[in-house]
Amino acid sequence: MSDKKIVVGVTGASGAPYVVRLIRVLLESGVEVHLAVSTLGRRLLFEECAIHDVDGTGLGVSEFSDRLFVYNNRDLGARVASGTFLHDGMIIIPCSSNTLGAIASGITNTLVQRAAAVTLKERRQLVLAHRETPLSPIDLKNMNTVTDAGAIVAPLSPGFYMTPTSINDLVDFMVGKLVD
Repeated sequence: MSDKKIVVGVTGASGAPYVVRLIRVLLESGVEVHLAVSTLGRRLLFEECAIHDVDGTGLGVSEFSDRLFVYNNRDLGARVASGTFLHDGMIIIPCSSNTLGAIASGITNTLVQRAAAVTLKERRQLVLAHRETPLSPIDLKNMNTVTDAGAIVAPLSPGFYMTPTSINDLVDFMVGKLVD
């Protein structure tokens, strides 16, 4: 059993299967997951995976509900928004270009944005699983800015060298990279 705590942010770029799989992998590994989902992230989970309720049951991980903490994205006073909340890192999956731009600019209007800013400020690991294409020059500048600030940009673009036979193989490949 792990004693790690990972903050997971979900925003509104396509990629809900990645979210569901990442949360399951983390929880199965004994990790405590602290989850904040944007309004468009909730829409994404519903449209791509028919998830109505963002909780253990809705995400299909009710057996791990004791280690899954879900926060309101409008609650900027939530504990994950404070540097005093000690955690082992944050993954934003999928990370929209809008969220990437907000983080690069230091904008903290949502809990996902605020938790990311605090993660960088406290020099903890921040992984942005960007999932939009093509990239604009602004996206590239924002990626450079967050990388200079200490984040890792990990675009959700799976490789094919492992000869996938299903979409789940591609999802597992990327989730494995993110967990690493």
